[in-house]
Amino acid sequence: MTRVGVVGHIEWVDFVPVERFPRPGEVVHATGSFARAAGGGGVVAGTLAQLGAEVDLFCSLGRDPHGEAAVQQLTDHGVEVHVAWREQATRRAVTLLEPHGERTIVTLGERLEPHGADALDWERLKHVDGVYFTAGDVAALRHARAAPVLVASPRARRALEVDGPPIDALVFSSRDRGEQEWAALVATRARVLLATAGASGGRWWGESDGGWEPAALPGKPRDAYGCGDSFAAGLTLGLAAGASVAEAAALGAAAGARCLARAGAP
Repeated sequence: MTRVGVVGHIEWVDFVPVERFPRPGEVVHATGSFARAAGGGGVVAGTLAQLGAEVDLFCSLGRDPHGEAAVQQLTDHGVEVHVAWREQATRRAVTLLEPHGERTIVTLGERLEPHGADALDWERLKHVDGVYFTAGDVAALRHARAAPVLVASPRARRALEVDGPPIDALVFSSRDRGEQEWAALVATRARVLLATAGASGGRWWGESDGGWEPAALPGKPRDAYGCGDSFAAGLTLGLAAGASVAEAAALGAAAGARCLARAGAP
């Protein structure tokens, strides 16, 4: 079994299906709702567990009912959760889902991130096959670099801004200007850069150049939330297991397709 670490953030998300997105000033009625432990760290960790990996998630949560529910849900999915508890509230979000799979997200509160100085069992990252990093400080990123393979997201932001450790793969959305700008800041420290393009697949460059095609959907589109994170999970698992970039990207594309065909985070 491949062991993968995730260093990132969790949000407690209410998913609200609606017949259509409301116009300004309009009231629409939901057709049902449900809540999940999501966010970049939560989605990647849950997806990795579904793919059969042994997963350690390092995160930060508010010591409140939402934070405790997130830990319980991820633990039930087979994730080993290492939490730096904070006095601030766990970040929440509301995601509106329309019938054809598009989502609109409103976040509530500050994103909580793990710090390298937190009393967490960082030594475990020396014994995993790979790490995915999406939130934390520079010290947390250095802990993550102890793994043989380090995959990062530009959403790590300022942890990547300073002269930090090298990154094996930096994965980002080619349709997100903010992610593109942060990726450009650290491009010289990344061995390979991968830009996803949704239904168009994506491409990579750096040590080698190439691209991948989108995977076939296993059902009709239901929810685009977390597709990029699911791709990152499959990519990280593949690279951690010794696959080529092309093979790992194909695994990521398949994970993203499965995500699109289900409602809510894993």
